[in-house]
Parts: sequence; C-alpha cells; structure tokens
Amino acid sequence: MIVGVVATRLAGTDGVSLESAKLTAVLERRGHRVVHCAGALGPGLHGTVVPAMHFEDPVAADHVHRAFGTGENAPDPALAAEIEEHAGELSHHLRSFLDDFAVDMVIVQQALALPMHLSLGVALTRVITERGLPTLAHHHDFGWERERFATSTVPGVVDECFPPVLPNVTHAVINSIARRELAARQGVDSILLPNVFDFATPPPGIDDFNRDFRQAVGVAPDDLLVLQPTRVVPRKRIDLAIELAARIDAAGVKLVIPHDAGDEGMEYLAELRGLAERAGVDLLHIADRVAAARAVAPDGTKTFALWDVYPHADFVTYPSEIEGFGNALLETVYFEKPALVNRYPVYDADIGPLGFRFVECRGEITDAVVEAVEAALASPALVREMTEHNYGLGAEHFSLEALERILAAALPI
Repeated sequence: MIVGVVATRLAGTDGVSLESAKLTAVLERRGHRVVHCAGALGPGLHGTVVPAMHFEDPVAADHVHRAFGTGENAPDPALAAEIEEHAGELSHHLRSFLDDFAVDMVIVQQALALPMHLSLGVALTRVITERGLPTLAHHHDFGWERERFATSTVPGVVDECFPPVLPNVTHAVINSIARRELAARQGVDSILLPNVFDFATPPPGIDDFNRDFRQAVGVAPDDLLVLQPTRVVPRKRIDLAIELAARIDAAGVKLVIPHDAGDEGMEYLAELRGLAERAGVDLLHIADRVAAARAVAPDGTKTFALWDVYPHADFVTYPSEIEGFGNALLETVYFEKPALVNRYPVYDADIGPLGFRFVECRGEITDAVVEAVEAALASPALVREMTEHNYGLGAEHFSLEALERILAAALPI
C-alpha cells in the first residue's frame, strides 16, 4: 500500500515531524511505501514540497492573524471567501500529489487539528471527502487547547475542518484528555496514539563526530550541562529551568536550549535572556548549531543532530505547563537522563501514573525540588537506578512495537 502523509511542515525537530517519522518507520517495516506532501520536507523524505502549505506562508499567516489575532469574533465573510479561494489552489496540489504517487491511504499530521493554516484545512477536508480514501487524522493538539484560538472571525471554517467529521476519517489523538474532549465536543471516537520511541535500539552515545560538542557550544568539560530540550515558547515555562539552574549548588552550570525560538515570535527568548542575566545563569541558545541531521560547513563548522546533544547532558529540565504529550520527556527517558518535570495535565493523566521516576514540581521551584535535584546529581547510583527503571517503562508503554500494535488493530495496515 502507498501511504501519503500530509502536513504543513515535516522538517526539523518539532514534535509533529519527529512523531510522523516514527509512524513512517512502523509503516515501512510492515512493507508499505510512504510518501510526503508538505510546505517543507526534511532530509530523506520522498514526496512533494508545496511552499504554500507551510504555516509560515505569508497568505496563510495573514489569514490566521485576521481570523484569530484581532480579538474579534464577528464573522468576516470576506476572509472566509479568501480562505476558500486559496483552498482551491491547495486542493489542486493535493490532488496532484495523490495522483502522482497513486496514494491508497492518507495520513494528515496535525493540519486538521490546530488551525495554523486555515485554507489547507479546507482543502484537505474537500479532497478527503471527494476522494473517499481511508484517512488517519493524527491530532497532536487542538485549537480549543490554545488561548490564541479562543475567538475567531471564521467560525464556520474552524468548526467544519478542525477537525472534520467524515465517514472515511479515523481520528487519532496523543493523550486521553484530548480523546475525552473530542468525544464531548463533536461526538467523535478516536484512537490513542501516544508519542513513542525506538526503545528496542540502544540510544546513540558519544562518538568521533559529537565528541567535541561541549567545546563547540561553549560548555567546559567540568560544567554541569542542564538541557532544556524544547522550543522556546511561553508554555514551556523555561523561566523555571532558569530558576533551578540559579539555585543548584554547583559550579559552571550551563542551561542549554537546542530548539528554535521563532514559532511564536522572538519576544520570549529576549525575556528569558534578561531573566537569565539577572539570575546569573549562563543560558546558551544553540538552535543555529542543531538540526535534524548532522552536517559540516566548508569552513569546518559542525551542525549537530539533537541526538548529539543528549549524551552530553547531566540533567534535563522539562517544566512545561501544557504539552500534547511530552516527546522530549520520552527522549529523556530513552537517553537515560535524570529530569525535572512540571506536572502538566497530560503527565498527570497518562505518564506519571505508570510509575516513572523524575523530580517533580507543580509550577514552582521549591527548596525540596532543589534538594532532590542536587541529591540526584550527587549520586550516580541513584541516577542509574532512576533512569534504568524509566527506560524499562518506556519500552513497555511507548515503543514502536506498542505503536504498531495500536495501528494494526485500528487501520487496514
């Protein structure tokens, strides 16, 4: 079977791109061919690039601003008409993609959940309806979970397409809270596809390429590298990571952030830099040195993969107040690193009850939290016990094998 994966973006180290790659790996090892169509495709992905499908496309960004960024909720028929017109253009690209690759089944990654590209949502709904192909709509988070999407000037578009309720569409969500909300709001049942990792393959470590990672980004061999493995957006609560770094009783603490800061503007990064400077924390934002794949520039400058960063980390901070699931938390488990976790709702619902062992907080860095972190850092044996325990739970509940079992039970694969 030929499976066509469609998204606004399938490139970089964002959660949607990473989870899509894992789903693709499961499908390919079951013998299916997977092709892709998005506004950007990462290295090694075969398919069609349609720049206008990217959520950063100027037309798409303008539509989103006029739909959600004005604070108004009076219907805007002119904007709705523009969205429909643009959707017609994107529909043509989608039909060509399906025809060019003779696609038998469609997987839509996030583009029918979060209304970041309104005309793409309309186009996908239209083409999925007319073609009748079996479709998996993989939803990572919904518009109703974000305050910025609370009011809209095109409510008809949002209600019809994010997500659409169609007989040939199977909906998949990544946490039990979203599953309950989708059922309550739209009467739609869905399957639960949690974030996963290839726990059957041991994590990569330090090798000849990444051995000089610390030196390359300004971290000394004896520094305490605290890794904040998330994008730089306010809901990640990176201020808590800065506070923890400031209070840890250790010399040479470096807080390292390898992910991008531009998805919701650069203001938060500037705010964090000011906060870190006032707290005396050495904050290193190294997104320009980390990408989806390794590379070496003509002048010898290395670009590291995310997997080159984790082996050098001494501790991981994951203080998010909201997460669709927690992809970076699974990365931390996979690389067997100790971590601080802010108990966000999905963690409380789907992850914490399984028995994982982290230092936990609830929205603040208390003396007890600092003491627990320092105790872990002072005891390699304790860290080894915690991380080996977590790895076993990850392999049991969040492996590619677990994902394959869920897909095989729910879809014709």
